[in-house]
Amino acid sequence: MSDRYELSITRLIDAPVDAVWRAWTENTGAWFCPAPWTAEFVTQDLVAGGRSEIVMRGPNGEENRLEGVYLEVVPGARIVSTDAFTVDWVPAGPFMVRIDAFAEEDGKTRYTATARHWTAEAKDNHAAMGFEGGWNAATDQLEAIALRLAGR
Repeated sequence: MSDRYELSITRLIDAPVDAVWRAWTENTGAWFCPAPWTAEFVTQDLVAGGRSEIVMRGPNGEENRLEGVYLEVVPGARIVSTDAFTVDWVPAGPFMVRIDAFAEEDGKTRYTATARHWTAEAKDNHAAMGFEGGWNAATDQLEAIALRLAGR
């Protein structure tokens, strides 16, 4: 797979995979957007073909609605989603495929979040929107929840 349209972050989280997976799947709204933004997961059907509907809200009343589907869900290992389709596989204007991977590493979790874009322009726009800072800030929040769930 070529990574020419890919943005990615990787983090070693000092919590077992189960805790990071639970933080991701059970507390998604609490970490998904960097504060002070919030995310409401209206629908989160974590199965292949399941629907995702998110409302992200900013501190100044901004609202961004996202809809998509989960392409692959492997419990404890991987979640793949896209906005290229809405419910019932209705094509939408695609922005990216998101891949979240969880791997055990010496009792910790190697977490990798990847955004694969259709075009260089989409990748560059996502980078300019603050991909690295935003996704790292969101992962800081994910990590804090995982550490709490792990009792650390």
